[in-house]
Amino acid sequence: MPAPELLVRGGPLWAGPGSWWPQGAVAATGGVITYAGPAEGAPATAERVIEAHGGLIMPGLVNAHCHGAMALFRGWADDLPLEVWLQEHIFPAEARWINEQTVELCTLLAAGEMLLAGVTTVGDAYFCMHGAARAYEQAGLRALVGQGLIDFPAPGAPEPARNLAVCREFIEAWQGRSELITPGVFAHSPYTCSPDTLRGAAALCAELDCRLFTHLAETREETAQCRARHGRSPVGHLESLGLLERLDAAVHCVWLEPGEEALLARRGVAVIACPESNSKLGAGWADLTGLLAAGCQVALGTDGPASNNDLDVLSEVSFAARLAKVKTGDPAALPAEQALDLALAGGAAALGLTGVVGRLEPGYGCDLIVLELNQPHLTPLYDAASHLVYAASSRDVRQVVVAGRQVVAERRVLSFDLPGVMARVRELAGRVAAGRPGEGA
Repeated sequence: MPAPELLVRGGPLWAGPGSWWPQGAVAATGGVITYAGPAEGAPATAERVIEAHGGLIMPGLVNAHCHGAMALFRGWADDLPLEVWLQEHIFPAEARWINEQTVELCTLLAAGEMLLAGVTTVGDAYFCMHGAARAYEQAGLRALVGQGLIDFPAPGAPEPARNLAVCREFIEAWQGRSELITPGVFAHSPYTCSPDTLRGAAALCAELDCRLFTHLAETREETAQCRARHGRSPVGHLESLGLLERLDAAVHCVWLEPGEEALLARRGVAVIACPESNSKLGAGWADLTGLLAAGCQVALGTDGPASNNDLDVLSEVSFAARLAKVKTGDPAALPAEQALDLALAGGAAALGLTGVVGRLEPGYGCDLIVLELNQPHLTPLYDAASHLVYAASSRDVRQVVVAGRQVVAERRVLSFDLPGVMARVRELAGRVAAGRPGEGA
């Protein structure tokens, strides 16, 4: 048998829940895992060998929901309720500064941040998404890229009547174009999309066989507004439109009514919770244990860097696990391994990538990270999942591989010039702060 193209060895391997070897290895060819298991059963060599040097080898993390290009607005407006934050600060700034060039630049910044935090797959939802798709492809990050759909003029789609056409053009341009990029539709929310727009989005996704996702039941105010306008809760509104049967993932789901968790589970709608962002905006928290008990597929996302304000999924996992214990009063709620899996198999399912990412097993994509263990806060090691959820930091990530390609080595991004991108974003941010007219990137 020929040697594999890649071999990662020299450290403990946590390949997913229930799969642990004190000394393990992962081999891959063509970007696909051919071996994952104990070191003694691994190939002796490969075309390229990455030595873990005692570091923990594990699957790459999945950030199931973010708005990457909003890195431009990190710290722009904080300590505000969602409605004020959006209407008075974010929407006006986006109208002035967001275009395809700024989206590409700032998504590259977000991609670099995520790679250094061990994220190998992301679900991104925003506007001008040709720029985002190019950025993720250049960075070497696997991405479900959702073109935003909204019922008022938006960046890249100044005529609301053409928003669905813009989505169609984006999907047709990117379907099958890159092994890393999957296009989809992000219908912003029931409060910014009319029933006709939502039905149109569902029909488009059914026609083109792509994924549909939306923000749903994020705040108490949104729920009250939906009841006043449509006579139903946000979930009930989508159900009345026949949307839940076509919806792949709903983001937030903080203010669900009794029985709606079970309804989402029956309809096969994954829930992507963003507990840190929801907390910062004072919106509340999704009931993760209740959603899981109802049979929902649950994933975790950071939301955008303007509302979180980082893209650190490992931090999100830790916060979610602790929050579940506070919310239920039960220290056994959402144990470490289950919480961690929300950012692995849970994220994969929400993005339609089950069997591709979220595990280190033969046949899966070779998306993995190596964490440095030789540090005081990670000594000693009894339980890998416990360490990852309650002790580790994204800054412990040392090596990152996506689809068999090494994109981070010793905390240096290899796939693009991250320091150069940071310098360009700082220059752009200077113009944003000064209130000068946008001139692109």
